[in-house]
Amino acid sequence: MTSPTAPIPAPADDRERARLDWTRTASDEPALELVRASADAGFRSYWRGVRADGTTVIVMDSPPDKEDVRPWLRIRDLLDANGVRVPRVLARDVEAGFLLLEDLGGPTLLQVIDADNADAWFDAAVDQLLKLQAVPCPDDLPVYDEPLLARELRLFDEWFLARHLGVTLDCDDLERLDLVYRRLIDAVLTQPQVFVHRDFMPRNLMPLPGGDVAVLDFQDAVRGPIAYDALSLFKDAFLSWPEARVDGWLARYHARALEAGLPVPPLARFQRDADFIGVQRHLKVMGIFARLHHRDSKPKYLEDAPRFLAYLDAVVPRHPELAPLLAILDRHVRPALAARA
Repeated sequence: MTSPTAPIPAPADDRERARLDWTRTASDEPALELVRASADAGFRSYWRGVRADGTTVIVMDSPPDKEDVRPWLRIRDLLDANGVRVPRVLARDVEAGFLLLEDLGGPTLLQVIDADNADAWFDAAVDQLLKLQAVPCPDDLPVYDEPLLARELRLFDEWFLARHLGVTLDCDDLERLDLVYRRLIDAVLTQPQVFVHRDFMPRNLMPLPGGDVAVLDFQDAVRGPIAYDALSLFKDAFLSWPEARVDGWLARYHARALEAGLPVPPLARFQRDADFIGVQRHLKVMGIFARLHHRDSKPKYLEDAPRFLAYLDAVVPRHPELAPLLAILDRHVRPALAARA
Protein backbone atom coordinates (compact mmCIF):
# COMPACT_ATOMS: atom_id res chain seq x y z
CA MET A 1 0.00 0.00 0.00
CA THR A 2 1.22 3.53 -0.73
CA SER A 3 2.17 5.31 2.49
CA PRO A 4 0.45 8.64 3.34
CA THR A 5 3.66 10.55 2.58
CA ALA A 6 4.49 8.83 -0.70
CA PRO A 7 3.62 10.61 -3.95
CA ILE A 8 0.30 9.37 -5.30
CA PRO A 9 -0.01 9.00 -9.07
CA ALA A 10 -2.65 11.23 -10.60
CA PRO A 11 -5.75 9.40 -11.84
CA ALA A 12 -5.71 8.91 -15.58
CA ASP A 13 -9.24 10.12 -16.34
CA ASP A 14 -12.41 11.51 -14.78
CA ARG A 15 -13.94 8.07 -14.09
CA GLU A 16 -10.79 6.84 -12.38
CA ARG A 17 -10.62 10.00 -10.29
CA ALA A 18 -14.28 9.74 -9.29
CA ARG A 19 -13.88 6.04 -8.39
CA LEU A 20 -10.85 6.74 -6.20
CA ASP A 21 -12.38 9.77 -4.47
CA TRP A 22 -15.63 7.93 -3.76
CA THR A 23 -13.86 4.86 -2.37
CA ARG A 24 -11.65 6.92 -0.07
CA THR A 25 -14.69 8.70 1.31
CA ALA A 26 -16.89 5.59 1.59
CA SER A 27 -14.16 3.62 3.34
CA ASP A 28 -12.93 6.57 5.44
CA GLU A 29 -9.42 5.90 4.15
CA PRO A 30 -8.01 9.12 2.59
CA ALA A 31 -4.75 7.43 1.51
CA LEU A 32 -6.32 4.25 0.07
CA GLU A 33 -5.16 3.20 -3.40
CA LEU A 34 -6.97 0.95 -5.86
CA VAL A 35 -5.61 -1.80 -8.07
CA ARG A 36 -7.64 -3.75 -10.59
CA ALA A 37 -9.05 -6.95 -9.10
CA SER A 38 -10.87 -8.29 -12.16
CA ALA A 39 -13.07 -7.38 -15.09
CA ASP A 40 -16.00 -9.19 -16.66
CA ALA A 41 -17.14 -9.49 -20.24
CA GLY A 42 -19.34 -6.39 -19.89
CA PHE A 43 -18.51 -2.84 -18.84
CA ARG A 44 -18.37 -3.57 -15.12
CA SER A 45 -14.96 -3.65 -13.42
CA TYR A 46 -13.70 -4.53 -9.94
CA TRP A 47 -10.96 -2.84 -7.92
CA ARG A 48 -9.24 -3.83 -4.66
CA GLY A 49 -8.33 -1.30 -2.00
CA VAL A 50 -6.17 -1.83 1.09
CA ARG A 51 -7.08 -0.07 4.32
CA ALA A 52 -4.55 1.21 6.83
CA ASP A 53 -5.15 -1.83 9.05
CA GLY A 54 -4.33 -4.20 6.18
CA THR A 55 -7.90 -5.30 5.49
CA THR A 56 -9.16 -5.04 1.93
CA VAL A 57 -12.34 -4.02 0.18
CA ILE A 58 -13.64 -4.37 -3.36
CA VAL A 59 -15.13 -1.59 -5.44
CA MET A 60 -17.58 -2.48 -8.20
CA ASP A 61 -17.55 0.18 -10.90
CA SER A 62 -20.59 0.11 -13.20
CA PRO A 63 -20.60 3.21 -15.43
CA PRO A 64 -24.26 4.31 -15.33
CA ASP A 65 -24.40 5.04 -19.05
CA LYS A 66 -23.20 1.53 -19.87
CA GLU A 67 -24.26 -0.89 -17.10
CA ASP A 68 -26.91 -0.04 -14.50
CA VAL A 69 -25.93 -1.34 -11.06
CA ARG A 70 -29.51 -1.58 -9.79
CA PRO A 71 -30.36 -4.99 -11.31
CA TRP A 72 -27.27 -6.43 -9.58
CA LEU A 73 -28.31 -4.90 -6.26
CA ARG A 74 -31.89 -6.06 -6.56
CA ILE A 75 -30.96 -9.69 -7.21
CA ARG A 76 -28.21 -9.57 -4.55
CA ASP A 77 -30.71 -8.46 -1.93
CA LEU A 78 -33.22 -11.12 -2.99
CA LEU A 79 -30.66 -13.92 -2.85
CA ASP A 80 -29.26 -12.71 0.47
CA ALA A 81 -32.75 -12.65 1.98
CA ASN A 82 -33.18 -16.30 0.97
CA GLY A 83 -29.92 -17.59 2.43
CA VAL A 84 -27.70 -17.59 -0.65
CA ARG A 85 -24.13 -16.49 0.14
CA VAL A 86 -23.49 -13.36 -1.88
CA PRO A 87 -21.09 -10.41 -1.39
CA ARG A 88 -21.99 -8.03 1.43
CA VAL A 89 -22.50 -4.39 0.43
CA LEU A 90 -20.65 -1.94 2.70
CA ALA A 91 -21.55 1.30 0.88
CA ARG A 92 -23.34 2.27 -2.31
CA ASP A 93 -23.85 5.15 -4.71
CA VAL A 94 -26.36 3.87 -7.23
CA GLU A 95 -26.48 7.07 -9.28
CA ALA A 96 -22.71 7.11 -9.73
CA GLY A 97 -22.50 3.34 -10.25
CA PHE A 98 -20.15 2.56 -7.36
CA LEU A 99 -20.49 -0.17 -4.73
CA LEU A 100 -18.13 -0.92 -1.85
CA LEU A 101 -18.16 -4.68 -1.18
CA GLU A 102 -16.55 -7.11 1.18
CA ASP A 103 -13.44 -8.69 -0.32
CA LEU A 104 -14.12 -12.40 -0.73
CA GLY A 105 -10.53 -13.13 -1.73
CA GLY A 106 -8.43 -13.37 -4.84
CA PRO A 107 -8.94 -16.60 -6.78
CA THR A 108 -12.30 -17.76 -8.06
CA LEU A 109 -13.33 -21.39 -7.90
CA LEU A 110 -12.18 -21.74 -11.51
CA GLN A 111 -8.61 -21.07 -10.33
CA VAL A 112 -8.55 -23.51 -7.41
CA ILE A 113 -10.68 -26.46 -8.51
CA ASP A 114 -8.91 -29.55 -9.83
CA ALA A 115 -9.52 -33.24 -10.37
CA ASP A 116 -8.74 -34.07 -6.74
CA ASN A 117 -10.89 -31.49 -4.98
CA ALA A 118 -13.72 -31.15 -7.54
CA ASP A 119 -16.17 -33.43 -5.70
CA ALA A 120 -15.97 -31.36 -2.52
CA TRP A 121 -16.13 -28.00 -4.27
CA PHE A 122 -19.05 -29.05 -6.45
CA ASP A 123 -20.92 -30.26 -3.36
CA ALA A 124 -20.41 -26.80 -1.86
CA ALA A 125 -21.57 -25.17 -5.09
CA VAL A 126 -24.69 -27.35 -5.16
CA ASP A 127 -25.42 -26.27 -1.56
CA GLN A 128 -25.77 -22.72 -2.86
CA LEU A 129 -27.52 -23.76 -6.06
CA LEU A 130 -30.29 -25.57 -4.17
CA LYS A 131 -30.90 -22.42 -2.09
CA LEU A 132 -30.89 -20.28 -5.21
CA GLN A 133 -33.35 -22.51 -7.05
CA ALA A 134 -35.72 -22.37 -4.08
CA VAL A 135 -35.88 -18.55 -4.20
CA PRO A 136 -39.44 -17.43 -5.03
CA CYS A 137 -39.42 -15.75 -8.43
CA PRO A 138 -40.75 -12.17 -8.27
CA ASP A 139 -43.66 -11.52 -10.62
CA ASP A 140 -41.56 -9.13 -12.70
CA LEU A 141 -38.48 -11.38 -12.94
CA PRO A 142 -37.66 -11.87 -16.64
CA VAL A 143 -38.71 -15.21 -18.05
CA TYR A 144 -36.55 -17.52 -20.14
CA ASP A 145 -39.27 -17.58 -22.77
CA GLU A 146 -39.34 -18.44 -26.46
CA PRO A 147 -38.29 -14.99 -27.77
CA LEU A 148 -35.28 -14.89 -25.43
CA LEU A 149 -34.24 -18.45 -26.28
CA ALA A 150 -34.55 -17.72 -29.99
CA ARG A 151 -32.49 -14.53 -29.73
CA GLU A 152 -29.76 -16.41 -27.90
CA LEU A 153 -29.65 -19.21 -30.46
CA ARG A 154 -29.45 -16.75 -33.33
CA LEU A 155 -26.16 -15.50 -31.88
CA PHE A 156 -24.65 -18.76 -33.11
CA ASP A 157 -25.51 -18.35 -36.79
CA GLU A 158 -25.20 -14.55 -36.85
CA TRP A 159 -21.96 -14.08 -34.94
CA PHE A 160 -20.14 -17.43 -34.89
CA LEU A 161 -21.05 -18.88 -38.26
CA ALA A 162 -21.50 -15.75 -40.37
CA ARG A 163 -19.28 -13.13 -38.76
CA HIS A 164 -16.50 -15.26 -37.31
CA LEU A 165 -16.26 -18.22 -39.69
CA GLY A 166 -17.57 -16.43 -42.76
CA VAL A 167 -20.12 -19.19 -43.40
CA THR A 168 -23.16 -18.52 -45.59
CA LEU A 169 -25.82 -21.14 -45.04
CA ASP A 170 -27.91 -22.30 -47.98
CA CYS A 171 -31.67 -22.84 -47.75
CA ASP A 172 -31.33 -26.48 -46.71
CA ASP A 173 -28.87 -25.61 -43.94
CA LEU A 174 -31.10 -22.81 -42.69
CA GLU A 175 -34.04 -25.21 -42.51
CA ARG A 176 -31.91 -27.71 -40.59
CA LEU A 177 -30.81 -25.08 -38.12
CA ASP A 178 -34.34 -23.73 -37.67
CA LEU A 179 -35.60 -27.26 -37.01
CA VAL A 180 -32.95 -27.85 -34.34
CA TYR A 181 -33.66 -24.47 -32.74
CA ARG A 182 -37.36 -25.33 -32.61
CA ARG A 183 -36.66 -28.67 -30.93
CA LEU A 184 -34.27 -27.10 -28.42
CA ILE A 185 -36.72 -24.35 -27.52
CA ASP A 186 -39.59 -26.80 -27.09
CA ALA A 187 -37.45 -29.00 -24.84
CA VAL A 188 -36.46 -26.04 -22.68
CA LEU A 189 -39.99 -24.67 -22.33
CA THR A 190 -41.37 -27.99 -21.07
CA GLN A 191 -38.91 -28.19 -18.15
CA PRO A 192 -40.01 -27.26 -14.60
CA GLN A 193 -39.32 -23.57 -14.00
CA VAL A 194 -37.28 -22.15 -11.11
CA PHE A 195 -35.02 -19.21 -10.29
CA VAL A 196 -32.08 -19.40 -12.72
CA HIS A 197 -28.72 -17.63 -12.32
CA ARG A 198 -27.79 -18.11 -16.04
CA ASP A 199 -24.01 -18.25 -15.46
CA PHE A 200 -23.66 -20.55 -12.46
CA MET A 201 -20.11 -21.79 -13.10
CA PRO A 202 -16.77 -21.83 -11.24
CA ARG A 203 -15.70 -18.46 -12.68
CA ASN A 204 -18.64 -16.89 -10.81
CA LEU A 205 -18.14 -18.71 -7.51
CA MET A 206 -15.70 -17.64 -4.81
CA PRO A 207 -14.19 -20.22 -2.44
CA LEU A 208 -14.49 -19.25 1.21
CA PRO A 209 -12.76 -20.44 4.37
CA GLY A 210 -14.30 -23.68 5.60
CA GLY A 211 -15.11 -24.97 2.13
CA ASP A 212 -18.16 -22.84 1.36
CA VAL A 213 -18.60 -20.75 -1.78
CA ALA A 214 -20.14 -17.36 -2.52
CA VAL A 215 -22.13 -16.60 -5.67
CA LEU A 216 -21.26 -13.73 -8.04
CA ASP A 217 -22.50 -12.22 -11.33
CA PHE A 218 -26.18 -12.99 -10.78
CA GLN A 219 -27.72 -9.81 -12.24
CA ASP A 220 -29.11 -11.54 -15.34
CA ALA A 221 -31.25 -14.00 -13.36
CA VAL A 222 -34.52 -15.23 -14.88
CA ARG A 223 -37.28 -17.72 -14.24
CA GLY A 224 -36.34 -20.69 -16.38
CA PRO A 225 -35.52 -24.40 -16.76
CA ILE A 226 -34.34 -26.27 -13.70
CA ALA A 227 -31.52 -28.09 -15.52
CA TYR A 228 -29.87 -24.88 -16.73
CA ASP A 229 -27.66 -23.92 -13.78
CA ALA A 230 -26.61 -27.48 -12.91
CA LEU A 231 -25.55 -28.06 -16.50
CA SER A 232 -23.67 -24.73 -16.53
CA LEU A 233 -21.80 -25.72 -13.37
CA PHE A 234 -20.53 -29.06 -14.65
CA LYS A 235 -20.08 -28.17 -18.34
CA ASP A 236 -18.31 -24.89 -17.79
CA ALA A 237 -17.43 -22.34 -20.45
CA PHE A 238 -13.79 -22.35 -19.32
CA LEU A 239 -13.14 -25.82 -17.89
CA SER A 240 -13.96 -29.33 -19.09
CA TRP A 241 -14.33 -32.62 -17.21
CA PRO A 242 -14.61 -36.25 -18.35
CA GLU A 243 -18.16 -37.16 -19.35
CA ALA A 244 -18.35 -39.90 -16.71
CA ARG A 245 -17.65 -37.40 -13.92
CA VAL A 246 -20.16 -34.93 -15.32
CA ASP A 247 -22.82 -37.64 -15.45
CA GLY A 248 -22.07 -38.57 -11.84
CA TRP A 249 -22.28 -34.96 -10.65
CA LEU A 250 -25.56 -34.41 -12.48
CA ALA A 251 -27.00 -37.55 -10.88
CA ARG A 252 -25.84 -36.41 -7.43
CA TYR A 253 -27.35 -32.96 -7.99
CA HIS A 254 -30.60 -34.61 -9.07
CA ALA A 255 -30.76 -36.72 -5.90
CA ARG A 256 -30.08 -33.70 -3.70
CA ALA A 257 -32.64 -31.58 -5.57
CA LEU A 258 -35.29 -34.27 -5.03
CA GLU A 259 -34.44 -34.39 -1.33
CA ALA A 260 -34.71 -30.59 -1.17
CA GLY A 261 -38.19 -30.69 -2.68
CA LEU A 262 -37.28 -29.00 -5.96
CA PRO A 263 -39.38 -29.92 -9.03
CA VAL A 264 -36.87 -32.08 -10.86
CA PRO A 265 -38.35 -34.73 -13.19
CA PRO A 266 -37.27 -38.42 -13.06
CA LEU A 267 -33.54 -38.90 -13.60
CA ALA A 268 -33.72 -40.15 -17.20
CA ARG A 269 -35.85 -37.18 -18.22
CA PHE A 270 -33.61 -34.80 -16.29
CA GLN A 271 -30.54 -36.13 -18.10
CA ARG A 272 -32.23 -35.53 -21.46
CA ASP A 273 -33.26 -32.04 -20.34
CA ALA A 274 -29.68 -31.31 -19.33
CA ASP A 275 -28.40 -32.47 -22.71
CA PHE A 276 -30.81 -30.22 -24.61
CA ILE A 277 -30.25 -27.18 -22.43
CA GLY A 278 -26.52 -27.78 -22.77
CA VAL A 279 -26.72 -27.71 -26.56
CA GLN A 280 -28.74 -24.49 -26.41
CA ARG A 281 -26.25 -22.90 -24.03
CA HIS A 282 -23.16 -24.01 -25.94
CA LEU A 283 -24.48 -22.62 -29.23
CA LYS A 284 -25.39 -19.37 -27.50
CA VAL A 285 -21.99 -19.00 -25.83
CA MET A 286 -20.15 -19.64 -29.08
CA GLY A 287 -22.11 -16.74 -30.53
CA ILE A 288 -21.44 -14.53 -27.51
CA PHE A 289 -17.71 -15.22 -27.61
CA ALA A 290 -17.61 -14.37 -31.32
CA ARG A 291 -19.49 -11.15 -30.61
CA LEU A 292 -17.08 -10.25 -27.80
CA HIS A 293 -14.24 -10.68 -30.26
CA HIS A 294 -15.63 -8.85 -33.28
CA ARG A 295 -17.79 -6.17 -31.63
CA ASP A 296 -16.06 -5.58 -28.30
CA SER A 297 -12.39 -6.34 -29.16
CA LYS A 298 -12.15 -9.11 -26.53
CA PRO A 299 -10.58 -11.98 -28.47
CA LYS A 300 -9.49 -14.27 -25.62
CA TYR A 301 -12.91 -15.88 -25.18
CA LEU A 302 -12.87 -17.45 -28.64
CA GLU A 303 -9.91 -19.58 -27.60
CA ASP A 304 -12.49 -21.80 -25.90
CA ALA A 305 -14.52 -22.47 -29.08
CA PRO A 306 -13.04 -26.01 -29.45
CA ARG A 307 -14.31 -26.82 -25.95
CA PHE A 308 -17.88 -26.13 -27.04
CA LEU A 309 -17.50 -28.17 -30.19
CA ALA A 310 -16.32 -31.06 -28.02
CA TYR A 311 -19.35 -30.63 -25.76
CA LEU A 312 -21.64 -30.79 -28.79
CA ASP A 313 -19.81 -33.82 -30.19
CA ALA A 314 -20.40 -35.68 -26.91
CA VAL A 315 -24.14 -34.96 -26.76
CA VAL A 316 -25.65 -34.38 -30.20
CA PRO A 317 -25.11 -37.97 -31.50
CA ARG A 318 -27.11 -39.30 -28.51
CA HIS A 319 -30.28 -37.61 -29.74
CA PRO A 320 -31.59 -38.33 -33.26
CA GLU A 321 -33.72 -35.17 -33.07
CA LEU A 322 -30.51 -33.13 -33.15
CA ALA A 323 -28.97 -34.88 -36.17
CA PRO A 324 -29.50 -31.83 -38.45
CA LEU A 325 -27.14 -29.87 -36.19
CA LEU A 326 -24.46 -32.53 -36.61
CA ALA A 327 -24.66 -31.97 -40.37
CA ILE A 328 -24.04 -28.23 -39.86
CA LEU A 329 -21.06 -28.90 -37.62
CA ASP A 330 -19.55 -31.41 -40.03
CA ARG A 331 -20.15 -29.40 -43.15
CA HIS A 332 -19.22 -25.92 -41.93
CA VAL A 333 -17.80 -25.58 -38.44
CA ARG A 334 -15.14 -28.29 -38.39
CA PRO A 335 -13.57 -27.36 -41.75
CA ALA A 336 -13.54 -23.64 -40.89
CA LEU A 337 -11.95 -24.19 -37.48
CA ALA A 338 -9.40 -26.60 -38.97
CA ALA A 339 -8.45 -23.99 -41.56
CA ARG A 340 -7.80 -21.47 -38.77
CA ALA A 341 -5.72 -23.84 -36.65
